[in-house]
Amino acid sequence: MKLGYTIAYVSDVAESIAFYEHAFGLKRRFIHESGQYGELETGETTLSFASHAMGKSNFKNGYVEADRSEKPLGIEIALVTPDVQAAHTHAVRAGATELKAPETKPWGQVVSYVRCPDGTLVELCSPIGQE
Repeated sequence: MKLGYTIAYVSDVAESIAFYEHAFGLKRRFIHESGQYGELETGETTLSFASHAMGKSNFKNGYVEADRSEKPLGIEIALVTPDVQAAHTHAVRAGATELKAPETKPWGQVVSYVRCPDGTLVELCSPIGQE
């Protein structure tokens, strides 16, 4: 078994894809013509977005919508970059909310946290072992 997709349920798939393109430099793979689902190029594992309408059809008892939750959900999307400070600054300028400024962890990795307009929590981090 291997991880194939991470899917975030969002209010507007096209807006989330556009934000991730602008804030993080990721490339759009496609958005389905229905506007209910889209994917970004991120390497072997696909980062995807699906509409809340699709989420509601999948989960009859509902789920917590990240953009309506006061606090970020207890799951994150981690994006690896050699320059966390620059990526963090760019994401905040693009509209993300800073949750934690870049800091160096005891193991040497630089890590920061932002929350995207669609409510998703993103960790920006340097590769482990990069100093």
